[in-house]
Amino acid sequence: MASSTKDVEAPPTLDAPLLGSAAPRSRLRVAAVSLSVMAFLLVAIAAAVLYYNPGGVASNLMRLRENDYPWTNDMLRWQRTGFHFQPEKNFQADPNAAMFYKGWYHFFYQYNPTGVAWDYTISWGHAVSKDLLHWNYLPMALRPDHWYDRKGVWSGYSTLLPDGRIVVLYTGGTKELVQVQNLAVPVNLSDPLLLEWKKSHVNPILVPPPGIEDHDFRDPFPVWYNESDSRWHVVIGSKDPEHYGIVLIYTTKDFVNFTLLPNILHSTKQPVGMLECVDLFPVATTDSRANQALDMTTMRPGPGLKYVLKASMDDERHDYYALGSFDLDSFTFTPDDETIDVGIGLRYDWGKFYASKTFYDQEKQRRVLWGYVGEVDSKRDDALKGWASLQNIPRTILFDTKTKSNLILWPVEEVESLRTINKNFNSIPLYPGSTYQLDVGEATQLDIVAEFEVDEKAIEATAEADVTYNCSTSGGAANRGVLGPFGLLVLANQELSEQTATYFYVSRGIDGNLRTHFCQDELRSSKAGAITKRVVGSTVPVLHGETWALRILVDHSIVESFAQRGRAVATSRVYPTEAIYSSARVFLFNNATDAIVTAKTVNVWHINSTYNHVFPGLVAP
Repeated sequence: MASSTKDVEAPPTLDAPLLGSAAPRSRLRVAAVSLSVMAFLLVAIAAAVLYYNPGGVASNLMRLRENDYPWTNDMLRWQRTGFHFQPEKNFQADPNAAMFYKGWYHFFYQYNPTGVAWDYTISWGHAVSKDLLHWNYLPMALRPDHWYDRKGVWSGYSTLLPDGRIVVLYTGGTKELVQVQNLAVPVNLSDPLLLEWKKSHVNPILVPPPGIEDHDFRDPFPVWYNESDSRWHVVIGSKDPEHYGIVLIYTTKDFVNFTLLPNILHSTKQPVGMLECVDLFPVATTDSRANQALDMTTMRPGPGLKYVLKASMDDERHDYYALGSFDLDSFTFTPDDETIDVGIGLRYDWGKFYASKTFYDQEKQRRVLWGYVGEVDSKRDDALKGWASLQNIPRTILFDTKTKSNLILWPVEEVESLRTINKNFNSIPLYPGSTYQLDVGEATQLDIVAEFEVDEKAIEATAEADVTYNCSTSGGAANRGVLGPFGLLVLANQELSEQTATYFYVSRGIDGNLRTHFCQDELRSSKAGAITKRVVGSTVPVLHGETWALRILVDHSIVESFAQRGRAVATSRVYPTEAIYSSARVFLFNNATDAIVTAKTVNVWHINSTYNHVFPGLVAP
């Protein structure tokens, strides 16, 4: 994936509405005079600062900006996570080329070795782990050191070949920013750490074909191996001249010589733009295999399978997926429902999450998902911290055999090994408009699992349809309805002036059925300005007889929430100014107007830090 200058937060539908009108001309004249006076004052202040503090003008003037917050070192230090993957310093982005090899999980990621933002020095960092949680940093694997990747080593994928060899395909940016595909291989396959990599002397192995723009051709992904002729199929994301997303298909036997097939894997049903980081894999739909992930490279289409086509949408900066069928003869993907095709329907995560990739973990026969979680504070604040962006906790992916309409995403089971002190709460009544503090001590690294029940009488008495509710335009957890919102407040201070709310809002549709909205409200997450704060979320299926269930992972500046055991997920980056260290609290809340909600069970575990470090005897990037 390449960098983008677009807003990286959300499509327009997720932005809070801005209401107002143009100022009268007389006011504009006054404003112009005021701005002139303000400019004069700033110059005067700068001159005074220069006189009394030579060399300090820039840093002091920055503090005059309205949205700057006077962060202390303790505040900034607190924002670094305890059990999420992040390098020791600088900027990271797209996860790439994950694999399990000779007893180690390998993880590659976009990394800027010199700064806290994406730029054309982007390289590949490299780390290894035994459990996907405790990571050892290794030297960088790939750097932009040839003409075909002069402007960066972008995204790509690794493949283990049947003969034991490993190949990595990745996109490079040339000096003219033409996107070309390149090949790299490990120098020593007997090295379990795969420390050294060499690029092919025939790079680039692919350039944009006719009809494809130079900047719309990236993120190669080998998806299928045909044993009968030893031929691989490789897909690459792009878009057509009408702005419809398309997936190109190449075949190869040696990853040096490629043939472009005349057909495409898929074209989106709406003009959603460039498809980045394309992923295609099968999921089992029968109960007998429901908990077993499948390897796409050898799994032939057949009964009991559906296929997932996923793409990161460059226009929106969100990751969408579609469920459908895959025809191996024509090598095409067809969505089950065109109205929820890639780019217009289901998403892996309704919050801050992008450029994700899965890999098949043959060690535990599961499909593991990573995505990078960017910052939503200012570039200045990132510079003060010395680092930017995280990777989400790895998640497993399965088909939801109960709804048969969505995937289940859930933290890898290894996370539970980090749990320490546990507090359990049962049958807590939450009356309309109430909060209840959970006495759990310092609440900055937590794993929370909660189930709620709503008073049946209140549900039955709610006859009026409410079809206008939307998480992003609702006003957040403070906006009250008959049956919600209710849920948890995390990273909250005692006065609740800072809080991140994860909640359900239940409404009745025009068909008389209940609809559940799963939302995460960042609007009061921090008193600092220069931070993007939104309400994110979507509807989530809650089947008859089910409770309303939440799992929330809290790790300093990131909150990952899973509704209904993984049917919907929302990730937020938050930067409290007061709800930090021992001042961080957790509350249950019920802001419904007429319904009593019962917190049936709430389990809260403290989570150990993973203390990632440089592999012994090696040097970190």
